[in-house]
Amino acid sequence: MRLASYNVENLFDRAKAMNQSDWSAGKPVLEKFAALNELLGEVKYTAAMKSKMVMLMKELGLQKSDTGPFVILRRNRGKLLTRQKEDGGIKILAEGRADWVGSLELREAPVDEVAMNLTAQVMIDLQADLLAVVEAESRPALLAFNTEILPARKGKPFEHVMVIDGNDQRGIDVGLMTAEAFPIETIRSHVDDKDPAGALIFSRDCPEFAVPLSSGETLHVLVNHLKSKGYGSKSSSDTRRKKQAERVKEIYQQRIQAGARLIAIVGDFNDTPDSQALAPLLNETDLKDVFHHPTFDDGGYPGTWGSCTASNKIDYILLSPALWEKVKKGAFAEKGCGLACVRLNGKPIRN
Repeated sequence: MRLASYNVENLFDRAKAMNQSDWSAGKPVLEKFAALNELLGEVKYTAAMKSKMVMLMKELGLQKSDTGPFVILRRNRGKLLTRQKEDGGIKILAEGRADWVGSLELREAPVDEVAMNLTAQVMIDLQADLLAVVEAESRPALLAFNTEILPARKGKPFEHVMVIDGNDQRGIDVGLMTAEAFPIETIRSHVDDKDPAGALIFSRDCPEFAVPLSSGETLHVLVNHLKSKGYGSKSSSDTRRKKQAERVKEIYQQRIQAGARLIAIVGDFNDTPDSQALAPLLNETDLKDVFHHPTFDDGGYPGTWGSCTASNKIDYILLSPALWEKVKKGAFAEKGCGLACVRLNGKPIRN
């Protein structure tokens, strides 16, 4: 059996702001989008809030229309604002969220066809039996990619494809694709997990997939995409990522205490091994990073993103001790982004 994790970075469409060749162009848009969304969700709008809303709307290109270059303001009912045709000014009419019905959304744009086909080829070359995917926009999109794009490149589609919508409105969810011999028996979502203050813990989700094995045991795969460093302040990002790591640690320990032996925690953790945010998982459990297995071949690439240097390792396959003992070989495929593969038995891995 071969287990892999891959950041597919959306398959057909992704937020236009995230589809820029230069991240410095997209990051400010996402930050302003988040700030305006937060203000629009307030129960009561103060004068200062309204002033800030107007400023953000103009910066997002909404001064003349509800459709900007990167965002769309949907107004279904009620009166949120009025625009002055003479000077392009915006006046917020609503006194709070209850006064109007609608939403602020990120505009989507098609993913480059070349990039999409390269993603398909990497997935085919891996020959994975279980492939954890990060940044899939939806199950229908992943299913279409599986049944249309993979066969078009002479690849064998996966038999089972599962994605659960998470908490991120941008369509960057996590899921699992498995071969016919490895059906997904049960799924447990943690999309509603909250911290003591009542805030949602996971930016996306931490779904648990239970896959029965021919040996009679069950493999538990937890797929993660932890809070990004590039969206919001560093301190708030680090704090939330640490809360997420702590919660994943709790889930892992609960499964071990319940008798589970074979557990893999995989995905894009958005931080390096020496970070304090990931310490609960990497330093305070008996989980082991497959990159440190004596049979693992990183091909001279100790990282998983960008230049793939050690300082750019943000993707992980963490294994419980019992699963670690079953590892026969592991490798990093430098042709992919955020990709690692581990063979637990069977045929050898090739990059």
